[in-house]
Amino acid sequence: MPLHRLLLAALLALASFGTTAQQAAASPAAANAPAAVASAPSTAARAPLAATLDGRVQDVKSDVIKLNRDLLVLEEELLFPANTQVALFVSMDVGKMFELDSVQIRLDDKLVANYLYTPLEVQALHRGGVQRVWVGNLKAGEHEIVAFFTGKGPHDRDYKRGATVKFDKSTEAKYIELRIRDSMGKLQPEFDVKLWQ
Repeated sequence: MPLHRLLLAALLALASFGTTAQQAAASPAAANAPAAVASAPSTAARAPLAATLDGRVQDVKSDVIKLNRDLLVLEEELLFPANTQVALFVSMDVGKMFELDSVQIRLDDKLVANYLYTPLEVQALHRGGVQRVWVGNLKAGEHEIVAFFTGKGPHDRDYKRGATVKFDKSTEAKYIELRIRDSMGKLQPEFDVKLWQ
């Protein structure tokens, strides 16, 4: 089990511990209502204890969340070092000419991603969202990406189009954007690939 999942489990255990500790502090007073009236000073002393316990639990929660974020960043740096990292992204513009259903990506004739979109994900892409569809490691040298886009085109016709690009991977991270754009001149969707450094 990855370390960040273990930390999240510990966080949930701490949160439930804080809740049960507060309930345990409150339950004797609720069970012995007449006695609680007689011992009002002792319940007043327990209230600050429960408040400080809750504050400590909240501090631990925030520390665990920060630690989890740092561990996720570290895990990504270890799994995908900058000198071999390649990340593929999908983006769309207004997208009136094409309604995206799925994307299939082949890298050097090997299937690396096959993603089926929900309507909400397509709406997010239309609003300017960019999806990271794959991240992996590649050795330096020449590589080829072939991306197939499937969906509905103009006049509600089924569409399957591809975009291909060859690129040289250096010792730096490589970011590649697969773009879907409307071509108003051709009244067709266009699919292209943009290389980022």
